[in-house]
Amino acid sequence: MAILLSAFLNQLLHNQYPNMKIALFPGSFDPITIAHVDILKRALPLFDKVVLGIGLNSAKQGFLSAEKREEIVKTIFADYPNIEVQLYEGLTVDFCRKIGAQYMIRGVRSVGDFEYEKAIAQINQTMMPEVETIIILSKPEYSAVSSTIVRDILRNNGDVSPFLPQEAIPFLKAKI
Repeated sequence: MAILLSAFLNQLLHNQYPNMKIALFPGSFDPITIAHVDILKRALPLFDKVVLGIGLNSAKQGFLSAEKREEIVKTIFADYPNIEVQLYEGLTVDFCRKIGAQYMIRGVRSVGDFEYEKAIAQINQTMMPEVETIIILSKPEYSAVSSTIVRDILRNNGDVSPFLPQEAIPFLKAKI
């Protein structure tokens, strides 16, 4: 029911404001890092609304539950009225269609990231030509920060505070 209501409200909003620029920032955010936050904050002025989509993959066991990731991200962006947080399953382009997004934001840290993101963007362009992928380069000081590395540090009881937004730290105390 909530999914239908969300789709209805997004369609109503799109009909009322057809020139509204809506972007999706998809990812697992398991956990969200300072690099993710930086990319989103830098992308924000380009769009009227950004949906941070927490993608769920039933084939993968997440480090944090989807609900915990959603709670963390909502806490971090509580003071940003133009950021909406939603969980989604399935193809990202289908989620773009559902929320009325015309843009997809992707962060890139390295040449390897760029090649991967380029391939995904080209496939997405074939599947949904009306959605443009916007690639934002990470700041050099964040280029080594990744959720994978943060998860490894957490699993080994290390200090992850330099790599996470401060608002996320209390949620991860039980994992440390």
